[in-house]
Amino acid sequence: MKNFMMIFIGKEYTDLGLSQEEIQARMEKWFAWGNKMEQAEILRGGEALTPQIRRISGQNRTATDLTSADVKEIIGGFYLIEAKDFDTVQEIAQDFPDYDLGNTVEIREIMVFDH
Repeated sequence: MKNFMMIFIGKEYTDLGLSQEEIQARMEKWFAWGNKMEQAEILRGGEALTPQIRRISGQNRTATDLTSADVKEIIGGFYLIEAKDFDTVQEIAQDFPDYDLGNTVEIREIMVFDH
């Protein structure tokens, strides 16, 4: 088995103008998806991220504070998954609740280094 990260990319709910009721309904879908992965014993971790961003760049290490409204897309969170291969994680990603909002799941395998 290998470890993968599913990274959730797109617009924040508040930037899309969703009501509190709509956000709550979506959160219930997220919790159901997470519970499904926990019951299958493949979920190794994950977190939602706030929309505040501090980007440090360049040789001068210039710091810029941004919000989700300042960038085209934002990484909203991630799940760490244990699975056989990319195809298995892609199947798991079918239940991502926000495809209808134009949001995306990016799957990356976690690199293992020999010590």
